[in-house]
Amino acid sequence: MELKDKVFAVTGAGAGIGRATALELIARGSKVAAVDLSEEGLRGTERLAGGTLSVHPLDITDRDAVLALPDQVIAAHGQIDGLVNIAGIIQPFVHLKDLEFERIERVMDVNFWGTVNTVKAFLPGLLTRPEASLVNVSSMGAILPVPGQTAYGASKAAVRLLTEGLYAELQGTGVHVTEVFPGAVGTEITKNSGVELAGAGRGEAAAKTTSPAEAARVIADAIAQNRFRVHIGKDAKLFDRLSRLIPQRAIRMIAERMKDIA
Repeated sequence: MELKDKVFAVTGAGAGIGRATALELIARGSKVAAVDLSEEGLRGTERLAGGTLSVHPLDITDRDAVLALPDQVIAAHGQIDGLVNIAGIIQPFVHLKDLEFERIERVMDVNFWGTVNTVKAFLPGLLTRPEASLVNVSSMGAILPVPGQTAYGASKAAVRLLTEGLYAELQGTGVHVTEVFPGAVGTEITKNSGVELAGAGRGEAAAKTTSPAEAARVIADAIAQNRFRVHIGKDAKLFDRLSRLIPQRAIRMIAERMKDIA
């Protein structure tokens, strides 16, 4: 898909991978409707973009607000050619037995239902375009479980199957579907999720993260190349291989490595 002069709605664009992806798409000649819960974050993205994007502060779990969003994007840019769902939160690093129902529901509301809301809002319009792109960001935690992030992993596994179902349903249309599996990326997702990462491994994990800019490059390349599935970072690629080769052993290995965190 040619990115120049295309219009993309990018959720989570106030920080992290979402902000970096918005800026990367603009650098490649696209126009961006930046969507995020944080208006302050969006204004920061706007400043970095040089005013070449529109900002749309809203909560993606607010279905009525999301359903009104496509008309706002079209009013700002005249068209909409792609949706990139990046917004998401994690859970506190505790086992499911110690996680409150409210936390589980919030993670599912943002990660899964927020994605459903935006897809339902934008897909009818995307189907009218000669060519369009629909990108949903899942997680390496949807490939193999990470103890202490079981609810988060379940929400992202739901995003994975939602995306693959959409890929099947959209065969024969002009909408290209892409699922993205990031590993550890150097963002403020823990802070933005209201989560503190304590215990051993924090420094080691930080040293092995992929940068948001690199993640954005991979996502933009995937859109341009109409790729169905991409993994970001060596850790996500390793999870994918292990899940296919030694799934049960891999689960035990990850549980052992995470025992001091969760």
